[in-house]
Amino acid sequence: MNKAAPAADPALAPPLAAYAGARPPAPQWFVDAVAAPHERHRLQVEGAGIEWLAWGPRGKPGLMLLHGNGAHADWWRFIAPYFAETHRVATLSWSGMGNSDHRPRYTVDLFVAEILAVAGAAGLMDTGPFTIVGHSFGGFPMMALANRADPPLRQAIILDTPFDLQQRRRPRGSGGDARPHNIYPTEADALARFRWAPPQPTTHDFIADFIARHSIRPADGGFTWKFDPFLWSEFEMNAGVDLLLAPKCPTALMWGEQSELVHGGLVADMARRLPAGSPLIPIPQAFHHVMADQPLALVSALRGFLA
Repeated sequence: MNKAAPAADPALAPPLAAYAGARPPAPQWFVDAVAAPHERHRLQVEGAGIEWLAWGPRGKPGLMLLHGNGAHADWWRFIAPYFAETHRVATLSWSGMGNSDHRPRYTVDLFVAEILAVAGAAGLMDTGPFTIVGHSFGGFPMMALANRADPPLRQAIILDTPFDLQQRRRPRGSGGDARPHNIYPTEADALARFRWAPPQPTTHDFIADFIARHSIRPADGGFTWKFDPFLWSEFEMNAGVDLLLAPKCPTALMWGEQSELVHGGLVADMARRLPAGSPLIPIPQAFHHVMADQPLALVSALRGFLA
């Protein structure tokens, strides 16, 4: 007799489907954070318009926050204001993501150029080298910059980036499964399709809703996702370089203790490859999307590290 298929884990179901387009209730700290005064700008970097946001006065130490694959600058909207009194804070949407332009092809060097261009435009280097936090994919161009000779970095903080030497990356041009995004007839339909990648439970529905609403755009016939579906089929990654061995600035590793991508074995492997004495900071009860899972715990950890 055939065994019944295992039931789907309800914790991994689309988190916003039950709301039918309505906004989940949010606590006051979150409402205040996303409403905090900030700047929204755009600049040209190597032929693409790049969106960037900033908080706090110029003349403070610089802090840059980098998002992950398929995400956008607004993922940091409820984190960045907590540093605006002590730092000049900026974030960007990588080309191919958020409200930034898509490119015909993508390289690590182009993403590094975007970091440096936004850091200059936002004034992050007005007082000297700046600190940078790279979540997930954002950690790769961050560490590519940290490996350059004399980078303008005070320190680099890896946030749940899987620097796995055994990880296989699709070579450029092999994205045969890449295809245009679906078009959903209504905003509510698009929101109902939002899922985390990789799959994980949702800790805060109001954060998932905020992120999802800033991840979709109007399209002919309805709504679709902002990120470039062909980004990875046109991406070039520098192969054969271990970016953890010899960064030219102090480096720290933070990760979600429940992360599926940066698990215990990989943490130990990364710790062995990082320079001796690099801080290792787990975030309890956080999955891969640490800022969405445990935002206030992440703020506390970063504050303690930056103090």
